[in-house]
Amino acid sequence: MARTYTFGPFRLDAEAQVLFRGAEPVALGQRAVALLGVLLERPGDVVSKDALIEAAWSGLAVEESNLTVQIAALRRALGEEPGGERWIETLPRRGYRFAGPLPAKDDKTKPAPSTASLPLPDRPSIAVLPFQNLSGDPEQDYFADGMVEDLIGALSRIRWLVVIARNSSFTYKGRAVDVKQVGRELGVRYVLEGSVRKAANRVRITSEPIETSSATHLWADRFDGTSRIFSTCRIG
Repeated sequence: MARTYTFGPFRLDAEAQVLFRGAEPVALGQRAVALLGVLLERPGDVVSKDALIEAAWSGLAVEESNLTVQIAALRRALGEEPGGERWIETLPRRGYRFAGPLPAKDDKTKPAPSTASLPLPDRPSIAVLPFQNLSGDPEQDYFADGMVEDLIGALSRIRWLVVIARNSSFTYKGRAVDVKQVGRELGVRYVLEGSVRKAANRVRITSEPIETSSATHLWADRFDGTSRIFSTCRIG
């Protein structure tokens, strides 16, 4: 069953994990989309921080600041509609609730996708998707893109690993993506998502490898410092 929520000019496809404004997808990470789905399922109710963290980071130990960052990203996205940034309310020490237009929920059978799938290679394969720039400065996009390009180059030197070229993975830049669809379109078993936050000479990089067949997050890691070399890959 495919579940969609329509509210104001927005529509959330919960299965594909994509938020649309009108017919256009909104650039929003999967964590933020998962949080929005939980809030829309219980409009007007207070959802605890623990419940939200479990929904977006199931089985992972993460700091509460990660939740704050994703809620802020949601508010920015909804803020494309005048007043939309106020549709998610903070209840101090309790959690968050959706206070926007009452969402209309639609459950219906979704037809099988017609897009042809590329076969998986006989070796582990991965696509490194463009990292999100969380710096609040559009000019820092070049830094995030350069980080991804360096990472693709480093992973490409691992002989037993098939790494999708930059030109293919960067076609998803600025788009809300369904990792299952990426896996089918690029013929990869894994994708690597991440974000970069740069302020002055301090950098924070997060990375999350995901198995495309099940959309399962394998692990998450964070790197802080003035400089950091990302040179390890723990995907088997």
